[in-house]
Amino acid sequence: MTLDRLMSLAASALHGWRGAIAGLVAVGLTVGSVAYAANNSVQGAKKDDGGYNTDAPTAILIEASSGSVLFEKNADELRAPSSMMKLMTAEVVFHAIKQGELKLTDEFKVSENAWRKGGAPAGGSTMFAAIHSSVPVDDLLHGAIIQSGNDSCMILAEGIAGNEANFAEMMTKRARELGMTRSTFGNSNGLPDPNNKMTVRELAMLARHIIQTYPDFYKLFGQREFTWNKIRQQNRNPLLTTLDGADGLKTGYTKEGGYGMVGSAVQNGTRLIVAINGLEDKDDRAAEAKKLLEWGFRNFETRTLFAAREPVGSAKVFGGEQRWVRLATAAPVRVMVQKNGNDKLIARIVYSGPVHAPIEPGQKIGSIKVWRGGNVAVEEPLYANDAVAKGTTMQRAFDGASELVIGMFRAGVEKF
Repeated sequence: MTLDRLMSLAASALHGWRGAIAGLVAVGLTVGSVAYAANNSVQGAKKDDGGYNTDAPTAILIEASSGSVLFEKNADELRAPSSMMKLMTAEVVFHAIKQGELKLTDEFKVSENAWRKGGAPAGGSTMFAAIHSSVPVDDLLHGAIIQSGNDSCMILAEGIAGNEANFAEMMTKRARELGMTRSTFGNSNGLPDPNNKMTVRELAMLARHIIQTYPDFYKLFGQREFTWNKIRQQNRNPLLTTLDGADGLKTGYTKEGGYGMVGSAVQNGTRLIVAINGLEDKDDRAAEAKKLLEWGFRNFETRTLFAAREPVGSAKVFGGEQRWVRLATAAPVRVMVQKNGNDKLIARIVYSGPVHAPIEPGQKIGSIKVWRGGNVAVEEPLYANDAVAKGTTMQRAFDGASELVIGMFRAGVEKF
């Protein structure tokens, strides 16, 4: 059999091994078995054991630095995000400014459509922008974030994209770029529209992105009030006055979606982000968000599992001078664990393999996933720690024969 034929057969055999979970990594804490989370899972221990329960139909609590999930309940259920969706509008504007495509001093005209559907005549949240006036982008952002102005968002959308439909397409496209795979948008402000759908997981993901990527713009979310057109309005976020360290982000309500909130606070150097949705009372919304954050600050601490560039395991190599390549993360792998020490963690290296040589140092190979109980608490990309050159003809032939045998064995087991 020729080498080319052998390699071809081996390549076919490899299809059965794609997406392999390649090994268990012990992490210095109690290691338990993996139980994959259902969509209605509640993260952590039972309430009697220091865990938490919430009346919110959908909720998630994460640590901002690592993205570690501390609690979740129906976190992937799509719901109307109401005014919380304005976070996506703000992100699109922030991104355009950062890219140099827009300036804070640029002015947009207040159309009759924006005034009538989002301004004073509409009866909803508004910055009271005067019809046919021109408003700077900076002030429109203040109006959208602090006053939750529906008109602010519509004016921005029309100014940037020509109309709301085009801007909504920009929002969805940008969401996909940020890894938000399920969110869809029908307008810029969260007013009822069948296309306005988000999960609390993606709302928390978006909030984390805004906090980390736009620290200067993020300060807007903590401002207590804003005056426009001689009308002073308070920030609608109740956490700003009821929880130490709270500095954002956004509340929302529609009849379809219920009462929701995305909030964030920092205590003792740790930032947590909460997202809840679907409650029937605005006071319950404020209370549940506050209690979740307080529970997180009270019961969790950060633990470093692996240092940056510390090898955490290896991936199998095909056709290389070495059979394995060591893997490491670019940043430390940190996870929030309960202070009472009851957490069970399991870490797995996940990659599509074996990895074909040659391999360069720093080449992305896969990821490391850390489960707390039944949910993924942290996921970080893994990179090759070393170079692996292409092997000799004999080495590649041997690897080809090995993978062919493995493929035939797997096929036999599956048939059996």
